[in-house]
Amino acid sequence: MALRHEPVTAHRSQQGRVAAGALALAAIGILIGGAFAGLAVEAVQSWQGAIAAFDSYLLRAARFTLVQAGLSTLLSVIPAIFVARALARHPRFPGRGLILQLFAVPLALPGIVAALGVLALYGRAGLLAPPLSWITGETWQGIYGLSGILVAHVFFNMPLAARLFLAALEAVPADQWKLSAQLGMGPGAIFRLIEWPAIRAALPGVATLVFMICAISFTVVLTLGGGPRATTLEVAIYQALRFDFDPARAIALTLVQVILTAGIIIVLARLGASMTGDANLPTTSRRAVFPSSGETGLNAAVILLALAFVAGPMAATVIAGLVADLSRLAREPAVHAATATSLILAALAAFLCLLLSIALVAARRALEIARGSPSPGPLERLTDTGASLVLIVPPIVIGAGWFILLRRFGDVFVFAPLMVVTVNAVMAMPFAMRAIRPAYDAASARHEKLCLTLGITGLDRFRLVDWPGLKRPAATGFAFAMALSLGDLGVIALFGSDQVKTLPYLLLERMGSYRTADAAGLALFLGLFCLALMFFAAHWAREKPWR
Repeated sequence: MALRHEPVTAHRSQQGRVAAGALALAAIGILIGGAFAGLAVEAVQSWQGAIAAFDSYLLRAARFTLVQAGLSTLLSVIPAIFVARALARHPRFPGRGLILQLFAVPLALPGIVAALGVLALYGRAGLLAPPLSWITGETWQGIYGLSGILVAHVFFNMPLAARLFLAALEAVPADQWKLSAQLGMGPGAIFRLIEWPAIRAALPGVATLVFMICAISFTVVLTLGGGPRATTLEVAIYQALRFDFDPARAIALTLVQVILTAGIIIVLARLGASMTGDANLPTTSRRAVFPSSGETGLNAAVILLALAFVAGPMAATVIAGLVADLSRLAREPAVHAATATSLILAALAAFLCLLLSIALVAARRALEIARGSPSPGPLERLTDTGASLVLIVPPIVIGAGWFILLRRFGDVFVFAPLMVVTVNAVMAMPFAMRAIRPAYDAASARHEKLCLTLGITGLDRFRLVDWPGLKRPAATGFAFAMALSLGDLGVIALFGSDQVKTLPYLLLERMGSYRTADAAGLALFLGLFCLALMFFAAHWAREKPWR
Protein backbone atom coordinates (compact mmCIF):
# COMPACT_ATOMS: atom_id res chain seq x y z
CA MET A 1 0.00 0.00 0.00
CA ALA A 2 2.88 2.39 0.69
CA LEU A 3 4.09 1.98 -2.84
CA ARG A 4 0.61 2.75 -4.13
CA HIS A 5 0.13 5.85 -2.02
CA GLU A 6 3.48 7.51 -2.78
CA PRO A 7 2.65 8.68 -6.32
CA VAL A 8 -0.70 10.04 -5.14
CA THR A 9 1.02 12.16 -2.49
CA ALA A 10 3.63 13.32 -4.98
CA HIS A 11 0.92 14.21 -7.48
CA ARG A 12 -1.03 16.25 -4.94
CA SER A 13 2.09 18.04 -3.76
CA GLN A 14 3.06 18.93 -7.30
CA GLN A 15 -0.49 20.00 -8.14
CA GLY A 16 -0.49 22.67 -5.45
CA ARG A 17 2.82 24.15 -6.59
CA VAL A 18 1.83 24.05 -10.25
CA ALA A 19 -1.47 25.77 -9.43
CA ALA A 20 0.39 28.55 -7.58
CA GLY A 21 2.70 28.99 -10.56
CA ALA A 22 -0.25 29.09 -12.94
CA LEU A 23 -1.85 31.84 -10.84
CA ALA A 24 1.42 33.82 -10.95
CA LEU A 25 1.55 33.45 -14.73
CA ALA A 26 -2.09 34.52 -14.93
CA ALA A 27 -1.30 37.66 -12.92
CA ILE A 28 1.55 38.53 -15.29
CA GLY A 29 -0.71 37.81 -18.26
CA ILE A 30 -3.46 40.07 -16.90
CA LEU A 31 -1.01 42.90 -16.34
CA ILE A 32 0.45 42.75 -19.84
CA GLY A 33 -2.75 41.64 -21.55
CA GLY A 34 -4.74 44.43 -19.92
CA ALA A 35 -2.25 46.98 -21.21
CA PHE A 36 -2.55 45.64 -24.75
CA ALA A 37 -6.33 45.42 -24.41
CA GLY A 38 -6.48 49.10 -23.54
CA LEU A 39 -4.30 49.93 -26.51
CA ALA A 40 -6.32 47.66 -28.83
CA VAL A 41 -9.71 49.12 -27.81
CA GLU A 42 -8.44 52.63 -28.32
CA ALA A 43 -6.83 51.67 -31.63
CA VAL A 44 -10.13 50.29 -32.95
CA GLN A 45 -12.01 53.41 -31.96
CA SER A 46 -9.30 55.83 -33.12
CA TRP A 47 -7.73 53.82 -35.94
CA GLN A 48 -7.58 56.78 -38.30
CA GLY A 49 -5.68 58.86 -35.77
CA ALA A 50 -3.36 55.96 -34.96
CA ILE A 51 -2.52 55.49 -38.64
CA ALA A 52 -2.04 59.22 -39.10
CA ALA A 53 0.40 59.19 -36.15
CA PHE A 54 2.91 57.27 -38.29
CA ASP A 55 4.41 60.55 -39.40
CA SER A 56 7.78 62.28 -39.45
CA TYR A 57 7.70 62.85 -35.67
CA LEU A 58 7.37 59.13 -34.98
CA LEU A 59 10.12 58.30 -37.45
CA ARG A 60 12.35 60.93 -35.88
CA ALA A 61 11.73 59.52 -32.38
CA ALA A 62 12.42 55.96 -33.58
CA ARG A 63 15.56 57.07 -35.40
CA PHE A 64 16.84 58.97 -32.37
CA THR A 65 16.11 55.93 -30.14
CA LEU A 66 18.29 53.74 -32.33
CA VAL A 67 21.01 56.35 -32.90
CA GLN A 68 21.49 57.22 -29.24
CA ALA A 69 21.41 53.54 -28.27
CA GLY A 70 23.99 52.70 -30.92
CA LEU A 71 26.32 55.57 -29.97
CA SER A 72 25.90 54.80 -26.27
CA THR A 73 26.80 51.17 -26.94
CA LEU A 74 29.96 52.07 -28.84
CA LEU A 75 31.07 54.60 -26.23
CA SER A 76 30.38 52.14 -23.41
CA VAL A 77 31.69 48.86 -24.85
CA ILE A 78 34.93 49.97 -26.51
CA PRO A 79 36.41 51.68 -23.40
CA ALA A 80 35.12 48.80 -21.27
CA ILE A 81 37.31 46.36 -23.21
CA PHE A 82 40.44 48.33 -22.32
CA VAL A 83 39.35 48.79 -18.70
CA ALA A 84 38.58 45.09 -18.28
CA ARG A 85 41.89 44.10 -19.84
CA ALA A 86 43.80 46.52 -17.59
CA LEU A 87 42.10 45.07 -14.52
CA ALA A 88 42.70 41.52 -15.72
CA ARG A 89 46.40 42.20 -16.29
CA HIS A 90 46.72 43.32 -12.67
CA PRO A 91 44.75 40.79 -10.63
CA ARG A 92 46.21 41.93 -7.30
CA PHE A 93 46.80 45.53 -6.31
CA PRO A 94 45.60 47.69 -3.39
CA GLY A 95 42.10 49.03 -4.04
CA ARG A 96 41.20 46.67 -6.88
CA GLY A 97 38.25 45.22 -4.98
CA LEU A 98 37.04 48.71 -4.09
CA ILE A 99 37.16 49.74 -7.75
CA LEU A 100 35.08 46.73 -8.75
CA GLN A 101 32.56 47.54 -6.04
CA LEU A 102 32.45 51.14 -7.24
CA PHE A 103 31.79 49.91 -10.77
CA ALA A 104 28.70 48.12 -9.43
CA VAL A 105 27.27 51.30 -7.85
CA PRO A 106 25.77 52.80 -11.07
CA LEU A 107 23.53 49.74 -11.37
CA ALA A 108 22.04 50.59 -7.98
CA LEU A 109 21.51 54.30 -8.62
CA PRO A 110 18.10 55.44 -9.90
CA GLY A 111 18.28 56.98 -13.34
CA ILE A 112 17.16 60.39 -12.15
CA VAL A 113 19.87 60.48 -9.47
CA ALA A 114 22.56 59.60 -12.00
CA ALA A 115 21.21 62.22 -14.41
CA LEU A 116 21.39 64.88 -11.71
CA GLY A 117 24.92 63.76 -10.90
CA VAL A 118 25.91 64.23 -14.54
CA LEU A 119 24.34 67.70 -14.53
CA ALA A 120 26.02 68.58 -11.24
CA LEU A 121 29.36 67.75 -12.84
CA TYR A 122 28.98 68.75 -16.52
CA GLY A 123 25.98 71.10 -16.44
CA ARG A 124 25.99 74.83 -17.07
CA ALA A 125 26.54 75.46 -13.36
CA GLY A 126 28.36 72.17 -12.75
CA LEU A 127 31.63 71.64 -10.98
CA LEU A 128 33.53 71.35 -14.28
CA ALA A 129 31.83 74.35 -15.94
CA PRO A 130 34.71 76.83 -15.23
CA PRO A 131 37.51 74.66 -16.66
CA LEU A 132 35.33 73.63 -19.61
CA SER A 133 34.53 77.28 -20.31
CA TRP A 134 38.25 78.03 -20.24
CA ILE A 135 39.02 75.13 -22.59
CA THR A 136 36.28 76.02 -25.10
CA GLY A 137 36.91 79.76 -24.88
CA GLU A 138 33.22 80.55 -24.29
CA THR A 139 30.62 80.14 -21.58
CA TRP A 140 29.92 76.45 -21.05
CA GLN A 141 26.29 75.69 -21.98
CA GLY A 142 26.02 72.29 -20.33
CA ILE A 143 25.35 68.94 -21.93
CA TYR A 144 21.60 68.73 -22.40
CA GLY A 145 20.48 66.81 -25.46
CA LEU A 146 22.32 63.97 -27.12
CA SER A 147 25.65 64.69 -25.39
CA GLY A 148 24.09 64.53 -21.93
CA ILE A 149 22.24 61.31 -22.75
CA LEU A 150 25.43 59.70 -24.03
CA VAL A 151 27.45 60.70 -20.97
CA ALA A 152 24.76 59.35 -18.62
CA HIS A 153 24.44 56.10 -20.54
CA VAL A 154 28.19 55.57 -20.59
CA PHE A 155 28.25 56.26 -16.84
CA PHE A 156 25.68 53.50 -16.34
CA ASN A 157 26.87 50.94 -18.87
CA MET A 158 30.64 51.20 -19.19
CA PRO A 159 31.19 49.80 -15.66
CA LEU A 160 28.65 47.04 -16.36
CA ALA A 161 30.34 46.10 -19.64
CA ALA A 162 33.77 46.20 -18.00
CA ARG A 163 32.63 43.80 -15.26
CA LEU A 164 31.14 41.43 -17.84
CA PHE A 165 34.29 41.47 -19.95
CA LEU A 166 36.41 40.99 -16.84
CA ALA A 167 34.28 37.98 -15.90
CA ALA A 168 34.98 36.55 -19.36
CA LEU A 169 38.71 37.10 -18.96
CA GLU A 170 38.71 35.59 -15.48
CA ALA A 171 37.03 32.49 -16.93
CA VAL A 172 40.03 31.75 -19.18
CA PRO A 173 41.66 28.50 -17.93
CA ALA A 174 44.72 29.05 -15.76
CA ASP A 175 46.73 26.65 -17.94
CA GLN A 176 46.62 29.13 -20.81
CA TRP A 177 48.15 31.85 -18.66
CA LYS A 178 50.83 29.48 -17.40
CA LEU A 179 51.68 28.43 -20.95
CA SER A 180 51.91 32.07 -22.09
CA ALA A 181 54.34 32.80 -19.23
CA GLN A 182 56.46 29.74 -20.05
CA LEU A 183 56.65 30.77 -23.72
CA GLY A 184 57.58 34.34 -22.82
CA MET A 185 54.66 35.83 -24.74
CA GLY A 186 54.44 39.61 -24.77
CA PRO A 187 51.27 41.63 -24.09
CA GLY A 188 50.44 41.85 -27.81
CA ALA A 189 50.61 38.11 -28.33
CA ILE A 190 48.66 37.47 -25.11
CA PHE A 191 45.93 39.85 -26.22
CA ARG A 192 45.74 38.32 -29.71
CA LEU A 193 45.85 34.66 -28.71
CA ILE A 194 44.24 34.54 -25.24
CA GLU A 195 42.41 37.71 -24.27
CA TRP A 196 40.77 38.69 -27.55
CA PRO A 197 39.12 35.28 -28.15
CA ALA A 198 37.49 35.51 -24.70
CA ILE A 199 36.43 39.13 -25.26
CA ARG A 200 35.20 38.38 -28.78
CA ALA A 201 33.00 35.55 -27.47
CA ALA A 202 31.41 37.88 -24.90
CA LEU A 203 31.25 40.95 -27.14
CA PRO A 204 27.98 40.31 -29.03
CA GLY A 205 26.04 39.54 -25.87
CA VAL A 206 27.47 42.47 -23.91
CA ALA A 207 26.95 44.94 -26.76
CA THR A 208 23.37 43.80 -27.33
CA LEU A 209 22.60 44.00 -23.62
CA VAL A 210 23.93 47.56 -23.41
CA PHE A 211 22.03 48.49 -26.58
CA MET A 212 18.84 47.12 -25.04
CA ILE A 213 19.31 49.08 -21.82
CA CYS A 214 19.90 52.30 -23.76
CA ALA A 215 17.03 51.69 -26.20
CA ILE A 216 14.47 51.45 -23.38
CA SER A 217 16.01 54.23 -21.31
CA PHE A 218 13.29 56.57 -20.08
CA THR A 219 14.41 58.55 -17.06
CA VAL A 220 17.78 59.62 -18.47
CA VAL A 221 16.25 60.83 -21.74
CA LEU A 222 13.36 62.55 -19.95
CA THR A 223 15.79 64.39 -17.67
CA LEU A 224 18.58 65.18 -20.12
CA GLY A 225 16.82 65.09 -23.48
CA GLY A 226 16.48 68.80 -23.85
CA GLY A 227 13.81 69.03 -26.56
CA PRO A 228 11.90 67.32 -29.40
CA ARG A 229 15.10 66.55 -31.29
CA ALA A 230 16.35 64.42 -28.39
CA THR A 231 13.21 62.36 -27.70
CA THR A 232 13.04 58.58 -27.69
CA LEU A 233 9.91 56.51 -28.26
CA GLU A 234 9.29 55.99 -24.53
CA VAL A 235 9.54 59.70 -23.72
CA ALA A 236 7.29 60.46 -26.69
CA ILE A 237 4.68 58.02 -25.30
CA TYR A 238 4.82 59.81 -21.95
CA GLN A 239 4.47 63.22 -23.58
CA ALA A 240 1.60 62.06 -25.78
CA LEU A 241 -0.41 60.98 -22.72
CA ARG A 242 0.55 63.44 -19.98
CA PHE A 243 0.94 66.66 -21.97
CA ASP A 244 -0.91 66.28 -25.29
CA PHE A 245 -3.36 63.56 -24.26
CA ASP A 246 -3.23 62.03 -27.73
CA PRO A 247 -4.02 58.31 -27.20
CA ALA A 248 -3.88 57.62 -30.93
CA ARG A 249 -0.30 58.83 -31.17
CA ALA A 250 0.57 56.95 -27.97
CA ILE A 251 -0.73 53.73 -29.58
CA ALA A 252 1.40 54.20 -32.70
CA LEU A 253 4.49 54.98 -30.63
CA THR A 254 3.84 51.99 -28.35
CA LEU A 255 3.50 49.62 -31.29
CA VAL A 256 6.84 50.70 -32.72
CA GLN A 257 8.47 50.52 -29.26
CA VAL A 258 7.23 46.96 -28.64
CA ILE A 259 8.38 45.78 -32.09
CA LEU A 260 11.79 47.36 -31.51
CA THR A 261 12.16 45.90 -28.01
CA ALA A 262 10.99 42.44 -29.08
CA GLY A 263 13.52 42.42 -31.91
CA ILE A 264 16.35 43.32 -29.55
CA ILE A 265 15.25 40.67 -27.03
CA ILE A 266 15.25 37.99 -29.75
CA VAL A 267 18.77 38.97 -30.81
CA LEU A 268 19.83 39.04 -27.17
CA ALA A 269 18.46 35.54 -26.54
CA ARG A 270 20.20 34.15 -29.64
CA LEU A 271 23.48 35.62 -28.45
CA GLY A 272 23.04 34.08 -25.01
CA ALA A 273 23.26 37.37 -23.13
CA SER A 274 21.70 37.78 -19.70
CA MET A 275 19.16 40.58 -19.31
CA THR A 276 19.97 40.92 -15.62
CA GLY A 277 23.50 42.01 -16.40
CA ASP A 278 25.01 40.11 -13.52
CA ALA A 279 28.78 39.71 -13.47
CA ASN A 280 29.98 37.38 -10.74
CA LEU A 281 33.65 38.18 -10.28
CA PRO A 282 36.03 36.03 -8.26
CA THR A 283 37.40 37.74 -5.19
CA THR A 284 40.98 36.66 -5.93
CA SER A 285 42.81 35.51 -9.02
CA ARG A 286 45.39 32.74 -9.14
CA ARG A 287 46.85 33.84 -12.46
CA ALA A 288 50.48 34.81 -12.62
CA VAL A 289 50.98 37.81 -14.92
CA PHE A 290 54.12 39.86 -15.39
CA PRO A 291 53.32 43.16 -17.15
CA SER A 292 56.20 45.44 -18.05
CA SER A 293 56.64 48.82 -16.40
CA GLY A 294 55.42 50.59 -19.54
CA GLU A 295 52.31 48.45 -19.74
CA THR A 296 51.72 48.91 -16.02
CA GLY A 297 51.78 52.68 -16.44
CA LEU A 298 49.38 52.55 -19.39
CA ASN A 299 47.00 50.22 -17.56
CA ALA A 300 47.12 52.42 -14.47
CA ALA A 301 46.16 55.44 -16.60
CA VAL A 302 43.23 53.54 -18.13
CA ILE A 303 41.96 52.40 -14.73
CA LEU A 304 42.33 55.87 -13.20
CA LEU A 305 40.49 57.53 -16.11
CA ALA A 306 37.64 55.02 -15.82
CA LEU A 307 37.58 55.49 -12.06
CA ALA A 308 37.43 59.27 -12.41
CA PHE A 309 34.63 59.05 -14.99
CA VAL A 310 32.51 56.77 -12.80
CA ALA A 311 33.29 58.45 -9.48
CA GLY A 312 32.84 62.00 -10.81
CA PRO A 313 29.03 62.09 -11.07
CA MET A 314 28.73 60.23 -7.76
CA ALA A 315 30.95 62.77 -6.01
CA ALA A 316 29.11 65.64 -7.69
CA THR A 317 25.78 64.21 -6.49
CA VAL A 318 27.07 64.07 -2.90
CA ILE A 319 28.58 67.56 -3.05
CA ALA A 320 25.47 69.12 -4.59
CA GLY A 321 23.27 67.30 -2.10
CA LEU A 322 25.31 68.46 0.89
CA VAL A 323 25.20 72.05 -0.36
CA ALA A 324 21.40 71.90 -0.33
CA ASP A 325 19.44 72.79 2.79
CA LEU A 326 19.07 69.21 3.95
CA SER A 327 17.67 70.09 7.37
CA ARG A 328 14.84 72.08 5.78
CA LEU A 329 14.13 69.29 3.29
CA ALA A 330 14.09 66.74 6.08
CA ARG A 331 11.38 68.78 7.86
CA GLU A 332 9.16 69.35 4.83
CA PRO A 333 5.80 67.53 5.02
CA ALA A 334 5.92 66.96 1.24
CA VAL A 335 9.24 65.13 1.59
CA HIS A 336 7.89 63.10 4.51
CA ALA A 337 4.82 62.10 2.50
CA ALA A 338 6.83 61.26 -0.64
CA THR A 339 9.34 59.22 1.38
CA ALA A 340 6.61 57.28 3.17
CA THR A 341 4.78 56.69 -0.12
CA SER A 342 7.97 55.51 -1.82
CA LEU A 343 8.93 53.12 0.98
CA ILE A 344 5.43 51.66 1.31
CA LEU A 345 4.93 51.16 -2.43
CA ALA A 346 8.46 49.78 -2.87
CA ALA A 347 8.02 47.33 0.04
CA LEU A 348 4.65 46.15 -1.34
CA ALA A 349 6.14 45.75 -4.81
CA ALA A 350 9.08 43.77 -3.42
CA PHE A 351 6.75 41.53 -1.37
CA LEU A 352 4.51 40.87 -4.39
CA CYS A 353 7.61 40.22 -6.52
CA LEU A 354 8.81 37.67 -3.97
CA LEU A 355 5.45 35.86 -3.87
CA LEU A 356 5.20 35.62 -7.64
CA SER A 357 8.84 34.60 -8.04
CA ILE A 358 8.66 31.81 -5.44
CA ALA A 359 5.42 30.54 -7.00
CA LEU A 360 7.02 30.33 -10.46
CA VAL A 361 10.23 28.74 -9.16
CA ALA A 362 8.28 26.12 -7.17
CA ALA A 363 6.00 25.35 -10.11
CA ARG A 364 8.91 24.93 -12.49
CA ARG A 365 10.61 22.51 -10.11
CA ALA A 366 7.41 20.52 -9.60
CA LEU A 367 6.88 20.24 -13.35
CA GLU A 368 10.49 19.21 -13.82
CA ILE A 369 10.10 16.39 -11.27
CA ALA A 370 6.83 15.21 -12.79
CA ARG A 371 8.11 15.42 -16.36
CA GLY A 372 8.17 12.13 -18.20
CA SER A 373 9.96 13.32 -21.33
CA PRO A 374 13.49 14.75 -21.59
CA SER A 375 12.26 18.06 -22.98
CA PRO A 376 10.16 20.48 -20.87
CA GLY A 377 6.54 21.11 -21.74
CA PRO A 378 4.97 24.50 -22.57
CA LEU A 379 3.89 25.24 -19.00
CA GLU A 380 7.32 24.41 -17.60
CA ARG A 381 8.93 26.68 -20.19
CA LEU A 382 6.58 29.49 -19.21
CA THR A 383 7.32 29.12 -15.51
CA ASP A 384 11.01 29.24 -16.38
CA THR A 385 11.02 32.15 -18.83
CA GLY A 386 7.61 33.76 -18.33
CA ALA A 387 8.94 36.44 -16.00
CA SER A 388 11.64 37.39 -18.51
CA LEU A 389 8.98 38.01 -21.15
CA VAL A 390 7.98 41.18 -19.32
CA LEU A 391 11.28 42.68 -20.44
CA ILE A 392 9.87 42.82 -23.97
CA VAL A 393 7.29 45.34 -22.77
CA PRO A 394 8.91 48.32 -20.99
CA PRO A 395 7.12 49.76 -17.92
CA ILE A 396 6.10 52.92 -19.75
CA VAL A 397 4.32 50.79 -22.38
CA ILE A 398 2.39 48.83 -19.74
CA GLY A 399 1.59 52.08 -17.98
CA ALA A 400 0.38 53.67 -21.22
CA GLY A 401 -1.95 50.76 -21.97
CA TRP A 402 -3.49 50.78 -18.50
CA PHE A 403 -3.64 54.60 -18.51
CA ILE A 404 -5.78 54.47 -21.66
CA LEU A 405 -7.89 51.58 -20.34
CA LEU A 406 -8.52 52.92 -16.82
CA ARG A 407 -9.63 56.36 -17.97
CA ARG A 408 -12.84 54.64 -19.09
CA PHE A 409 -13.61 53.77 -15.46
CA GLY A 410 -12.93 57.12 -13.82
CA ASP A 411 -9.96 59.11 -12.60
CA VAL A 412 -6.84 57.21 -13.68
CA PHE A 413 -4.71 58.82 -10.98
CA VAL A 414 -6.69 56.99 -8.29
CA PHE A 415 -5.12 53.76 -9.53
CA ALA A 416 -1.56 55.06 -9.14
CA PRO A 417 -0.58 52.92 -6.10
CA LEU A 418 -1.93 49.72 -7.67
CA MET A 419 -0.15 50.34 -10.98
CA VAL A 420 3.17 51.28 -9.37
CA VAL A 421 3.17 48.20 -7.11
CA THR A 422 2.16 45.67 -9.76
CA VAL A 423 4.33 46.92 -12.62
CA ASN A 424 7.44 47.34 -10.46
CA ALA A 425 6.89 43.92 -8.88
CA VAL A 426 6.68 42.16 -12.23
CA MET A 427 9.62 44.10 -13.68
CA ALA A 428 11.84 42.99 -10.78
CA MET A 429 10.90 39.32 -11.06
CA PRO A 430 13.71 38.22 -13.41
CA PHE A 431 16.26 39.49 -10.88
CA ALA A 432 14.49 37.98 -7.87
CA MET A 433 14.07 34.60 -9.56
CA ARG A 434 17.76 34.53 -10.37
CA ALA A 435 18.50 34.80 -6.65
CA ILE A 436 15.82 32.37 -5.46
CA ARG A 437 15.87 29.53 -7.99
CA PRO A 438 19.28 27.96 -7.13
CA ALA A 439 18.38 27.79 -3.44
CA TYR A 440 14.94 26.31 -4.05
CA ASP A 441 16.17 23.73 -6.55
CA ALA A 442 18.96 22.65 -4.20
CA ALA A 443 16.57 22.33 -1.25
CA SER A 444 14.11 20.37 -3.39
CA ALA A 445 16.81 17.97 -4.53
CA ARG A 446 17.74 17.27 -0.90
CA HIS A 447 14.30 17.05 0.68
CA GLU A 448 11.78 16.08 -2.02
CA LYS A 449 11.71 12.36 -1.22
CA LEU A 450 11.66 12.97 2.52
CA CYS A 451 8.68 15.34 2.20
CA LEU A 452 6.80 12.76 0.13
CA THR A 453 7.58 10.01 2.61
CA LEU A 454 6.38 12.06 5.59
CA GLY A 455 3.44 13.57 3.71
CA ILE A 456 4.59 17.15 4.25
CA THR A 457 2.87 19.33 1.65
CA GLY A 458 1.46 22.80 1.12
CA LEU A 459 2.20 25.57 3.60
CA ASP A 460 3.67 23.13 6.12
CA ARG A 461 6.32 22.08 3.60
CA PHE A 462 7.10 25.69 2.69
CA ARG A 463 7.32 26.77 6.35
CA LEU A 464 9.32 23.82 7.66
CA VAL A 465 11.42 22.70 4.68
CA ASP A 466 11.66 25.31 1.93
CA TRP A 467 11.76 28.60 3.81
CA PRO A 468 14.84 27.97 6.00
CA GLY A 469 16.98 27.61 2.87
CA LEU A 470 15.23 30.48 1.10
CA LYS A 471 15.63 33.13 3.80
CA ARG A 472 18.91 34.58 2.58
CA PRO A 473 18.22 34.54 -1.19
CA ALA A 474 14.69 35.80 -0.54
CA ALA A 475 16.12 38.70 1.45
CA THR A 476 18.48 39.39 -1.44
CA GLY A 477 15.64 39.38 -3.96
CA PHE A 478 13.44 41.52 -1.69
CA ALA A 479 16.13 44.18 -1.21
CA PHE A 480 16.96 44.23 -4.91
CA ALA A 481 13.30 44.49 -5.95
CA MET A 482 12.66 47.21 -3.39
CA ALA A 483 15.66 49.23 -4.60
CA LEU A 484 14.49 48.97 -8.22
CA SER A 485 10.98 50.03 -7.27
CA LEU A 486 12.14 52.82 -4.98
CA GLY A 487 14.06 54.56 -7.78
CA ASP A 488 11.63 53.90 -10.61
CA LEU A 489 10.12 56.83 -12.47
CA GLY A 490 8.49 55.03 -15.40
CA VAL A 491 4.98 54.29 -14.12
CA ILE A 492 4.68 57.05 -11.53
CA ALA A 493 5.58 59.59 -14.23
CA LEU A 494 2.26 58.69 -15.89
CA PHE A 495 0.09 58.10 -12.82
CA GLY A 496 1.66 60.51 -10.34
CA SER A 497 -0.43 63.40 -9.00
CA ASP A 498 -0.71 65.71 -6.02
CA GLN A 499 -2.33 62.85 -4.11
CA VAL A 500 0.34 60.22 -4.89
CA LYS A 501 3.95 61.36 -5.07
CA THR A 502 7.06 59.25 -4.71
CA LEU A 503 10.54 60.61 -4.12
CA PRO A 504 11.52 60.32 -7.81
CA TYR A 505 8.30 62.09 -8.81
CA LEU A 506 8.85 64.85 -6.25
CA LEU A 507 12.44 65.18 -7.44
CA LEU A 508 11.23 65.54 -11.04
CA GLU A 509 8.75 68.20 -9.93
CA ARG A 510 11.47 70.21 -8.17
CA MET A 511 13.65 70.01 -11.28
CA GLY A 512 10.74 71.17 -13.43
CA SER A 513 10.23 74.21 -11.20
CA TYR A 514 13.99 75.00 -11.33
CA ARG A 515 14.50 74.27 -7.62
CA THR A 516 17.79 72.57 -8.40
CA ALA A 517 19.15 72.75 -4.84
CA ASP A 518 16.12 70.92 -3.49
CA ALA A 519 16.38 68.39 -6.33
CA ALA A 520 20.03 67.75 -5.44
CA GLY A 521 19.16 67.17 -1.79
CA LEU A 522 16.34 64.78 -2.69
CA ALA A 523 18.66 62.97 -5.08
CA LEU A 524 21.11 62.43 -2.23
CA PHE A 525 18.34 61.02 -0.02
CA LEU A 526 17.07 58.74 -2.77
CA GLY A 527 20.53 57.57 -3.78
CA LEU A 528 21.43 56.68 -0.20
CA PHE A 529 18.20 54.72 0.25
CA CYS A 530 18.82 52.68 -2.91
CA LEU A 531 22.51 52.12 -2.20
CA ALA A 532 21.70 50.90 1.31
CA LEU A 533 19.22 48.39 -0.09
CA MET A 534 21.67 47.20 -2.74
CA PHE A 535 24.38 46.89 -0.08
CA PHE A 536 22.16 44.59 1.95
CA ALA A 537 21.26 42.61 -1.19
CA ALA A 538 24.94 42.12 -2.01
CA HIS A 539 25.75 41.26 1.61
CA TRP A 540 23.06 38.59 1.82
CA ALA A 541 24.00 37.20 -1.60
CA ARG A 542 27.65 36.68 -0.65
CA GLU A 543 26.91 33.70 1.59
CA LYS A 544 25.19 30.98 -0.42
CA PRO A 545 24.79 27.91 1.75
CA TRP A 546 22.90 26.04 -0.97
CA ARG A 547 26.11 25.66 -3.01
